[in-house]
Amino acid sequence: MPSSQLAAQSRSLAAHELDDGSEHDALWSAVSRRLRAEYGEDVYTSWFVRLVLDRIEGEVAHLTVPTRFLKSWIQSHYSERIAAVFAEEHSDVRRVSIGVRVAAPKLAAGARDVVVAPVPDPVDIRPASLVSQLPRPDAAARIGGSPLDRRLTFDTFLTGRSNAMAYAAARQIADARPGDPVTFNPLVIHAAVGLGKTHLLQATAHAAEATGRRVTYLTAEKFMFDFVASLRAQTALAFKERLRAIDLLIIDDLQFLQGKTVQQEFGHTLNSLLDGRQQVIVAADRAPSELEGVDERLRSRLAGGLTLEMGALDEELRGKILRTRVAAAKAAHPRFDAPDDVIAYVARVVTANGRDLDGAVNRLLAHNTLTGAPITVEMAETALRDLVRQVEPKRVKIEEIQRIVARHYQVSRADILSSRRTQTVVRPRQVAMYLAKQLTLRSLPEIGRRFGGRDHTTVLHAVRKIDDLVKNNSALSDEVELLKRMLLE
Repeated sequence: MPSSQLAAQSRSLAAHELDDGSEHDALWSAVSRRLRAEYGEDVYTSWFVRLVLDRIEGEVAHLTVPTRFLKSWIQSHYSERIAAVFAEEHSDVRRVSIGVRVAAPKLAAGARDVVVAPVPDPVDIRPASLVSQLPRPDAAARIGGSPLDRRLTFDTFLTGRSNAMAYAAARQIADARPGDPVTFNPLVIHAAVGLGKTHLLQATAHAAEATGRRVTYLTAEKFMFDFVASLRAQTALAFKERLRAIDLLIIDDLQFLQGKTVQQEFGHTLNSLLDGRQQVIVAADRAPSELEGVDERLRSRLAGGLTLEMGALDEELRGKILRTRVAAAKAAHPRFDAPDDVIAYVARVVTANGRDLDGAVNRLLAHNTLTGAPITVEMAETALRDLVRQVEPKRVKIEEIQRIVARHYQVSRADILSSRRTQTVVRPRQVAMYLAKQLTLRSLPEIGRRFGGRDHTTVLHAVRKIDDLVKNNSALSDEVELLKRMLLE
């Protein structure tokens, strides 16, 4: 069907409830196909397969699921993306609403055979409701580690200044022998997407298993699903006992651990392992104190261990990664190679994360093998144009800089604006002035006025002072880079 005709029909359907079953099915099939392709078969089967498009009213697509658990999970994690896909497939749809359907007696021909409950506010997940709502578990639902990728080992993990501490801590844990004293417990590693935390965790699991220890690597989603499934199967006690009998528990993507009961059980498991001197490693996309959806007691227990950040990849490390990826590509395609000047260019301009670096190498390989064009900096500029396209920088306010810096250094914004000259206040004040000069277009006199009416020479001194320190003090340099990322995100 031509896209213009389909769009016209979609606009017509948006004005009232879908009555034509074929159009209803066609629209939902298109959305489902895109969700399956985007999230993969495992995620689609776990969370989307029982979603049903019930109707479209105005700009709202009404979806239903069979359980409150599914509704709460999908609403919390995927509703925005589902709405975006709907909007692309059906131009008048702006929002989605998720309800819980219950079986109802069959009605006359043409009438609906489900009743959609009103969508309530999210509620705490209680064991009784989970036991009654979840499907019966199959063999995959029993406690067992998430799959490990054999390629993700310490041998293939590249280190640089941004991840050296996390690597050293993970390596020390991995190389320990059964019965050795536990040093860092729990070890919490946090990093943004694509910076290698999953690689480091799986490498640790591989190496620790080689020492003869009992290791379980789980994503937070799999821990949650396995625990809830054990409630449904009335095997929760066996689930807990088996999990607490291991030597090393590794949990990835903790930010996805949802539900009061699930978090409480994870907290009990964590306490049991720590009290028994068994090692726990946890990874998340932010520090424990910033995990807003996680129970406060759990955050506090995590913060009691060693927390390390894997920072943004520096240019030297990006170059290492690129050379490794190019060598791997060359092994499969002997005629492919990237000169040093091209690798240096890509390392300089592709700065987001390791996945973008992988994408950059794949694009160079495609342009080289499909067109026969030699790999030069000019060709790389063309092939990677969308990866390095310039975007309008975020407008940063001086007040926001002061607030973020004050929170980071655990002082108040009033302290930064005050005339106090203690070291605990002077350093944050100078860092804030430095960032104000770096991230805003304000003049030195204007920055000085916004910092308690100070003279522009005071601001200039602070900027020069911090600029000199970051060149020689790696710890301060990392702090400043972290603050920049927080302000520009």
